Amino acid sequence: MSVELEWDDVVWEDPDGGTIVLHGVLPTTVHPRQLRPRIEWHAIALLEGPEIEDVWELEEASEIESQGINLTSAVLGGGLDSVLIQDLIQLDDLQTGRFPDPEPRRLHRLALRHDRPVYCIEPTLDDEGWELQRTNEAKVSTHWRKLLSMVRLGKKWRKAVKRRIFDAEQPPKNVSRNMATAGVLTAAWWDVTESRINPELSRSRDIRFAKRLRGALAKERETHGSNATILVPMIQTWRASLLDSLQSLPEAEEIISSSGPSDITEGEE
Repeated sequence: MSVELEWDDVVWEDPDGGTIVLHGVLPTTVHPRQLRPRIEWHAIALLEGPEIEDVWELEEASEIESQGINLTSAVLGGGLDSVLIQDLIQLDDLQTGRFPDPEPRRLHRLALRHDRPVYCIEPTLDDEGWELQRTNEAKVSTHWRKLLSMVRLGKKWRKAVKRRIFDAEQPPKNVSRNMATAGVLTAAWWDVTESRINPELSRSRDIRFAKRLRGALAKERETHGSNATILVPMIQTWRASLLDSLQSLPEAEEIISSSGPSDITEGEE
């Protein structure tokens, strides 16, 4: 069964104990309450490097100074991200084009407010293995054939959206049906993004992330035992491949968090 465009969170139980919850999000889109996780979780894992926290703070500061400046910059910046955002902001009844990315940042702020651990899963570039991963991705994505395909981005984008239309999943009751359209657009964006590298590199990235997620869960088990739960906000369509990597049971990699533990259950916001 495909989980790519489903609205329910994907739950993976580690055979060593504990749970990892893959919470699907749509870029720059505010999630209504019906689509927000209502579970007890002990830590959050971001599929980003530690610099993302500084990036979010800068985006918030720039929004205070000049509302909408990040959206304008993203649209004028061109490229695939611009194409996605321009299509998203045309959808009625949705709050899109918001910076920082609303759902991950909301959950991140909630974790900080209650002193829950925050794990940044993407390694830093002083990690030799990760530096090699990123170098290989750059080599593949800048091959002349890949660059030529980006010149025809409009045509490639339309084809990607068309391929994904029949995968649309209607959201829960009382949620705008345009969320399904936003899901399709996000899936098309992810497909084109991933096409810039190759399946081998995508797989090696996901395996590394799965190792670090298992490492984070192992750390949480020290406090919460087999009830330990880590919440992972991530691109909705990405969940299927990351779930596959978790199910392959790669060896857990040690990782540290940026804050302390807490037992608070999410009930607000």
